[in-house]
Amino acid sequence: MDPQQLRTFVAVVDHRSFSAAARALGYTQSAVSQHIASLETDLETALVTRRPVAPTAAGTRLLEHARSLLLRLDAARVDIARLRQLRPGRLAVACTPGALTPAAADAVVRIRTAAPQLTASVRVCGRDEALREVLTGAADLALVDGAAAPSDPLPLPDAGPLTAFAVAQEPLAVLLPTAHPLAGRSALRLGDLADARWIDAPDAAVPLGHLRAAARTDGFGHQLRYSGGDISGLGTLVAAGGGLTVLPLPVAADLRGIVAVPISAPRIVHRVEVLHPRSITGPAAELADMLRLSP
Repeated sequence: MDPQQLRTFVAVVDHRSFSAAARALGYTQSAVSQHIASLETDLETALVTRRPVAPTAAGTRLLEHARSLLLRLDAARVDIARLRQLRPGRLAVACTPGALTPAAADAVVRIRTAAPQLTASVRVCGRDEALREVLTGAADLALVDGAAAPSDPLPLPDAGPLTAFAVAQEPLAVLLPTAHPLAGRSALRLGDLADARWIDAPDAAVPLGHLRAAARTDGFGHQLRYSGGDISGLGTLVAAGGGLTVLPLPVAADLRGIVAVPISAPRIVHRVEVLHPRSITGPAAELADMLRLSP
């Protein structure tokens, strides 16, 4: 499959319009139509309906592959470019809301203080976006968090030639409103809460998919979806009865109006990992070394 045609296909699906995709890509509408037609001929099936513009069943299936394929192509280009394009004056860090630990913040500040000319930035974003930032060269290093068994790595998608290592592990807790019937428990079994009402906050809290996998059960349905990384706002929703969520115990302890009850089973922890390219250099390499050596 032609990567250019795949990019056009993704743009058409995202914009739900051939003309809008053409404007976004800088093509003519005729060129966009030709790309889609060529891709459909190659795969011998219709991928997009025209009125309205929407993916067919085959198009939906292709979209599941297309985004990751295009990301890997972009990552390969950037990875090769890193071998000849050093950025000694920049330190760009992407991190998920729960991954900016005190040790990580201290390390970034120490590196910036020691090099006054250094351009340093920290961007808080979702897990997929933090991964994409590193793969595409927008960030030099990423800090991501999630739930995993004590000896297991985070369940991240295949991201190509990246180095990953853990820098922190903490207990996890279920957040409950103070008036919740289970708020007085000393610990909770995650599987017992599969039928409870949850808040889907994939960037700010442990994703519900991780909880299903850890508990090895279905359920964990949500009544609210929370977008963004403001953990205090998420705590406010829990306190108001919007649903349950899971956060690191030390973080949850700082929130008001909720009770944080540790998870007793299964054995899962909040894990923070560093992700960086294999060819890391300069301030990013220094930061990685500092975090690897931190207690």
